[in-house]
Amino acid sequence: MEKPARLMSLDALRGFDMLWIIGGENVIKNFARGSDNGLLNMVSNQMEHVSWEGFHFYDLIMPLFLFMVGMSIPFSVSKRISLGDSRNKIYKHAIKRSAILFVLGMVSQCNLLAFNIDKLFIIHDTLQAIAIGYFISIVIYTRLDLKRQFGVAGGLLFLYWIILTFIPMPGHQAGMLEPRFNIAKYVEQLLFGRFDDAPAPYSWVLASLGFVATVMSGIFASTIIRMDYRLSYLKASNIQIHKTVMLAITGLILVALALILSIWFPVIKPLWNPTFALLTSGISFLLISLFYFIIDVKGYQRWAFWLKVIGMNSITVYMLTDLVDFEKIAPNLVFGLKQFSEAYYPFVVSLTALAIIYGIMYFLYKKGTFIKV
Repeated sequence: MEKPARLMSLDALRGFDMLWIIGGENVIKNFARGSDNGLLNMVSNQMEHVSWEGFHFYDLIMPLFLFMVGMSIPFSVSKRISLGDSRNKIYKHAIKRSAILFVLGMVSQCNLLAFNIDKLFIIHDTLQAIAIGYFISIVIYTRLDLKRQFGVAGGLLFLYWIILTFIPMPGHQAGMLEPRFNIAKYVEQLLFGRFDDAPAPYSWVLASLGFVATVMSGIFASTIIRMDYRLSYLKASNIQIHKTVMLAITGLILVALALILSIWFPVIKPLWNPTFALLTSGISFLLISLFYFIIDVKGYQRWAFWLKVIGMNSITVYMLTDLVDFEKIAPNLVFGLKQFSEAYYPFVVSLTALAIIYGIMYFLYKKGTFIKV
């Protein structure tokens, strides 16, 4: 089995994902507003989450993050095993990392720093979803062979579908999928009471079945990249081409399956339902196949350096931009341009804020400072 060095394509894709969280979406939206161009407005609409059913590009950001966490697991576990770590030691590290991520999530989105119990949520952040999906996936990956890993991932999505479709909440019929009336949200409120993030429609407890499946899909992508296998119908001698094709085919199959199932079971991000997990995992496979082909197979790496700078400090930049509003800092540097930019001034502010954030990330990169959990 191949054990490649750190994948630049994975770092670049992580940076691409983080770009939209740390301000890239505001740059697009403000430029579209300034230009008032129909096509750009359509692109801008993709920078918003759908409220319930459906899918926008921005709905991919969180699942892509979880997918890439899964991709990192085979590499990190393999490294730890090569250093002599036992399975129990790997689990202890995973527990510690998950606990830190969970608390950081409480700081980020659950009002932990308000020091007011009336404002506190238990769970309401991407980092907490990562914490759950990461730890459970580590256990699955280290205890089961590949065939059983597939079985567990598929079984979790099937179980979630059964729960959402056939188990009723009190006073309502089974299969209700309304923002406030569905079995997943009922379980959430039953467990957390006033610490639930209501009236937000998001589910976290039962949605963990989807979180784990999404992280596992990333593990499967890494498994393809790490294995030594050639497709019999592909004449290319470069094994990396075979891996690229396998990643792309897997992605297309998952997207097609999701689209077919969506006829009966709509894509709903707040529930992270099976259709959503399949669709976003499929798109994530397609994205990593593209990045892997361009960067690691064809060797075009220089263009992706700026994304790598962001991607290698992803948790740092996530927390930094959550705790500091750079769009309030940026006008202090560019207020003089308002008279010249007119309708484009919000775009100038957003672009400046993003440049400040990138400057901090570049400084950390050049110093070799990579803050990891």
